[in-house]
Amino acid sequence: MNPDLLAKITEILRTTNDLTVATVRPDGYPQATTVSYVSDGLKIYFGTGAAAPKARNIAQCGKVSITVNRPYETWEQIQGLSIGGIAERVTDPAELGLVGRLMLEKFPQVAGYVPSDASEMTIFRVTPQVISLLDYSKGFGHTDLVEVAA
Repeated sequence: MNPDLLAKITEILRTTNDLTVATVRPDGYPQATTVSYVSDGLKIYFGTGAAAPKARNIAQCGKVSITVNRPYETWEQIQGLSIGGIAERVTDPAELGLVGRLMLEKFPQVAGYVPSDASEMTIFRVTPQVISLLDYSKGFGHTDLVEVAA
């Protein structure tokens, strides 16, 4: 991957707080939900209730689409990401510890929302497969398409 594009993608992931994740519902329709997230390089992590529809949807089909958008005042400032990836539940204790630390660093208030029963919460990792980097500073609708090596 082009190092400049990688740097821009990881910067957007690191400096924004929310994303919209689209999952596949059992009836085949997409379901889009906004969640707060953290990232480690290109890996994206978010938590949700274990019984939440998005958790059930991902259990049936791990293919997800994500959008991340930076705030902007004029169209020339629009920058964002459109990502196609695979979501998987995180079960490894070391990785869960990493996600917990990243969450507390980015969102200190999360400490007040941790359920007393850990089984009520699920953490997902999204591994991007394809990323479209939208950057209007390079022209109206400018995108760079990046396929992520497995």
